[in-house]
Amino acid sequence: MYSGYVTDVDGIIVGHEESLEGMTGCTVIIAEEGATGGVDVRGSAPGTRETDLFKAEKMVDKVHAVVLAGGSAFGLEASSGVMDYLEGKGVGFDVGVTKVPIVASAVIFDLLIGDPKIRPDKNMGYKAAMNASKKEDRQGSVGCGKGATVGKILGPDNAMKSGLGSATVRAGNLTVSAIVIVNSFGDIFHKNTQIAGVYDYKDNKMLNTEFIMKQSTERIQFSNTNTTIGVVATNAILTKAEGNKVAQTAHNGLARTINPVHTAVDGDTLFVMATNKVQADINLVAMLSAEAVEKAVVNAVLSASPYKGMKTANEI
Repeated sequence: MYSGYVTDVDGIIVGHEESLEGMTGCTVIIAEEGATGGVDVRGSAPGTRETDLFKAEKMVDKVHAVVLAGGSAFGLEASSGVMDYLEGKGVGFDVGVTKVPIVASAVIFDLLIGDPKIRPDKNMGYKAAMNASKKEDRQGSVGCGKGATVGKILGPDNAMKSGLGSATVRAGNLTVSAIVIVNSFGDIFHKNTQIAGVYDYKDNKMLNTEFIMKQSTERIQFSNTNTTIGVVATNAILTKAEGNKVAQTAHNGLARTINPVHTAVDGDTLFVMATNKVQADINLVAMLSAEAVEKAVVNAVLSASPYKGMKTANEI
């Protein structure tokens, strides 16, 4: 596995909370001092909150937290709990009568694993924020990664278990880290070798999504049940426009490791949180963001825990 965690970036803390019965959870990435944000949504079936605020022309220039949650659109409720927690700490955009925490969110579809009636809610979001610390470094089936799976072209019975991954890359005093929840429709590759994806449990062998798709022109039945989401954090000094550019380039890391990616049945979304400590070339930051995401995706599947016979990359 690759080294590093998103908490390597000064000013960033992370918290998780999950439900074993529901096989779902949420992960919150917090910058109490505020971070310059960016976002890029490439999949066609996203579930998101507050993404419009990241546009360069919008007034708010800092984000205080990003929540990554399971539960499909139901999981967006977890953000309200994070807002409550941060408001209680006096963190947020000062509007005079209070401070309004700027909390963005993206969700994955994990309702087909575990109890679909148990989803990340306001209480779970609050607990995840309470749990946030600089020392957090868990990967795999934790937080939002609890119910993540990959390779779902033949449905959930032929998927493999995935999870949450994080990795850090550095250039001098510049730090770029990614935390990614891999819940993709497509298969996962590492250095051009497939390491996870659609699986034939009867014959005990891994299949290939691209090959299966080429055998038929029929519409994919299991739609909108996927999505890879994550956050790239960096200590670089960025404008909102630059943050959005870094988010765009970070998707190259998904393209290197997931095939097919950015499909009509994925909601692939990557955020950027820049803590503005180090002057750095935007092209370097963007390049490192793709590398960090690529490594985080690999870590997500290599650190996953099996669930009720569902295999992981380490078992094949």
